[in-house]
Amino acid sequence: MKTQADFDQAFPVQVNLPVQWGEMDAFNHVNNATYFKYFETARLAYFNQVGVMDDMQSAKIGPILAETSAKFRRPLVFPDSIVAGAGVLEHHEYGFLMQYGIWSEQQQTVVTLGTGRVVMVDYKTGQKVQPSEALKNAIKALQNNS
Repeated sequence: MKTQADFDQAFPVQVNLPVQWGEMDAFNHVNNATYFKYFETARLAYFNQVGVMDDMQSAKIGPILAETSAKFRRPLVFPDSIVAGAGVLEHHEYGFLMQYGIWSEQQQTVVTLGTGRVVMVDYKTGQKVQPSEALKNAIKALQNNS
């Protein structure tokens, strides 16, 4: 992923965020745990786009993050602005695998890539459930429009 266009293609949902001074650590770069907050922001924006949060309110069926990972390619430092992106890579029986990217405006490149496995859960029973057809279709439409 070398260009902004490549980034835009991979991540149909994007959120612009400023790098905060308080996100820096003793090693003079953004602390690694902060990237997972950036991923979370992009993930929730994606969920809002495809209606996951509406389903959670109405049917009490929603997402649980089962696992997540990050590949740190370059450090972020203050001051900078980032674009946190999210997309879906794969569908699974009870959820899907998301991908995330962090684009640095200052460096004009991707600084971090990540994934997150999301499982849909019925909050009334605590059991995992298959994503609804409406959710699968919303994800497919969003991914195909990117």
